[in-house]
Amino acid sequence: MTLTADPVLPAPTPEAAAHSRLVGEYIAADILDAGGWIPFSRYVELALYAPGLGYYAAGARKFGAEGDFVTAPEISPYFGRCVAMQARQVLQAVGGDILELGPGSGALAAEVFAELKAAGAAPRNYFMLEVSPDLRERQHALLAERHPEDLGRFTWLDTLPMQFRGFVVANEVLDVVPFALAHRAQGGELRERGVILSDAGFAWDDQALGEGELLRRACAVFPPGAYEYLSEVSLPAEALVRSIATVLEAGVALFIDYGFPQREYYHPQRSMGTLRCHYRHRFHGDPFFLPGLQDITAHVDFSAMARAAEQGGAEIEGFTTQAHFLISCGLAVMVAENDPEATLSRLKANSAVHRLIDPSEMGELFKALAIGKGMQGPLLGFQAARPLAL
Repeated sequence: MTLTADPVLPAPTPEAAAHSRLVGEYIAADILDAGGWIPFSRYVELALYAPGLGYYAAGARKFGAEGDFVTAPEISPYFGRCVAMQARQVLQAVGGDILELGPGSGALAAEVFAELKAAGAAPRNYFMLEVSPDLRERQHALLAERHPEDLGRFTWLDTLPMQFRGFVVANEVLDVVPFALAHRAQGGELRERGVILSDAGFAWDDQALGEGELLRRACAVFPPGAYEYLSEVSLPAEALVRSIATVLEAGVALFIDYGFPQREYYHPQRSMGTLRCHYRHRFHGDPFFLPGLQDITAHVDFSAMARAAEQGGAEIEGFTTQAHFLISCGLAVMVAENDPEATLSRLKANSAVHRLIDPSEMGELFKALAIGKGMQGPLLGFQAARPLAL
């Protein structure tokens, strides 16, 4: 997604403001029930996914010009076409179906299916794991418009299947899985950052970090020193990747998101973490602003995701930048089919494609991680790509 840093955030409509108050009251009640403090991961879970109220569970528009951000499938159909090329290779190798996690607007599913169908390689089933009833309706409407004769091939799921064979894709999913905030105070004491209620509303409060995986992980990944350091640890995102690896019988799971390998993620100079909130195409750092009306995200630690995949029995098939993945999947060839005079340098300067591949846009910050089982030979999206170290 591409956003503008802007401290002056637009005011919500009266209806939206009323909804945010309901979300705030719901979270406040949870804090009181918990004894006055909840970990930040719980706050994120409620703000984003509280049934009927959370950002991804209610009816506000998230994607596109009228929403809060634009993701790659809405920026250009070439993104979905490139993903389809990778899916086609996997399906030809192992058979099976497609499973998309967090399908968003449905644009990626629509484009992937269209490209595969045009090539005579449409899957029998295109499964979509979506937790938001509102987004399901919007996805269904888009697919009914784009693929009315094939609508029966699309099936929405509430949970991961017990076993799966084929191609799994998750675009900008891991960044919105609830994450914890670990805080090393001046002097070296590790604490967990949480949320309390104050006279002014929600407020930060650190609690002692007891024995457990969060403490062990913070000790392992935080840079050495006794200076103050704050960062995210997303154990639930790791659990999701581990579960996908476990249920994957044969095939590939592709994760595309913004983030870094561990050595860059927990860099000494990144001492305040990567927490970002997205509201009306602007980003800022206040997760307490209008709960339920904004997205709350953190960058992905791809090293942790790779370890989780291996713990689930999968192999790492490739890790590179989004730009190199798309180019390896034939992006330039696809564009040249429509414009024989097009060159990659011209595309970067003159079209929406440059947002996908330009280093100053999504090209370098966004990464592609592929994990798999039962695959032989290099994956299309990584065979000509510049590999990155995990």
